[in-house]
Amino acid sequence: MATPLEPLRVGLVGAGPWAEMVHAPILAAGPDTLLAGVWARRPEAARALAHPHGAPSFERLEELFDVCDAVAFCVPPAVQAELGVLAAKAGKALLLEKPLAADLDGARRLAGAIGEAGVASQMVFTFRYSPATTAFLDRARELRPFGGYAANISGGLLGGPFSTPWRLERGALLDVGPHMIDLLDAALGPVTGVRAHGDPLGWVGLLLEHEGGAVSEASLSMAAGGEPSPSRVEVYGAGGSATLLGSDLGDDVFPEVARQFAATVRQGGGHPLDARHGLRLQEIIEEAERQLG
Repeated sequence: MATPLEPLRVGLVGAGPWAEMVHAPILAAGPDTLLAGVWARRPEAARALAHPHGAPSFERLEELFDVCDAVAFCVPPAVQAELGVLAAKAGKALLLEKPLAADLDGARRLAGAIGEAGVASQMVFTFRYSPATTAFLDRARELRPFGGYAANISGGLLGGPFSTPWRLERGALLDVGPHMIDLLDAALGPVTGVRAHGDPLGWVGLLLEHEGGAVSEASLSMAAGGEPSPSRVEVYGAGGSATLLGSDLGDDVFPEVARQFAATVRQGGGHPLDARHGLRLQEIIEEAERQLG
């Protein structure tokens, strides 16, 4: 295990566009992490991603486990649930993408394996690593909030690097839903109930009930053409209102992910955005999907 004076050796599982744009360069940049190697189901993709960062690639997943302290996942949700269990059983800490899995059963298996192995876990809820979000949540708690609204509207399903098979099949609720539900949950209190309407491949509306009596709405779509407005979260209360825009996040989000992950692993876990949190959000999404039919 890495000491506080050493970078955390992180193996990367996956070699797609998001891994190329975010995971590999951030993990390789340090100083808190070191890209220990890359594994992907297509060995040629793993080699192409690893080489520019001076990292090895591996044809067997077990070989990647042998050279790292922790594993970062950048693969479809069903694959993350499958391979994350193997990483946990190998004693590796896990940096996980959202959603935790493709379905609730997979999320339960992964969260259970992490708990049984006693390894640290942390999820990449992008918004939550920005100082703008921290300030927004601090302000929201001061408002004695009773309601809120979130919107994440894009054209992600219409083409481009994120028009991937699992997104084209499951749509906005499974992809951007975790972000918006997480932020409303953090700002207004734990979500205790959900009502859903619409179509995940078109437009989904959620009505969320929160512990303590607050209520909120979320609008989600990845089928909008043109230039949609930035994602946003608004909270209202007796003390006023607070707003967070996606454009407020800044450029330091992903280096902060790496910094916090290294700290989480060295401390043995305890991050608020761990797999248990991801499982709770998956339960909300599963119920919403059930209602949508």
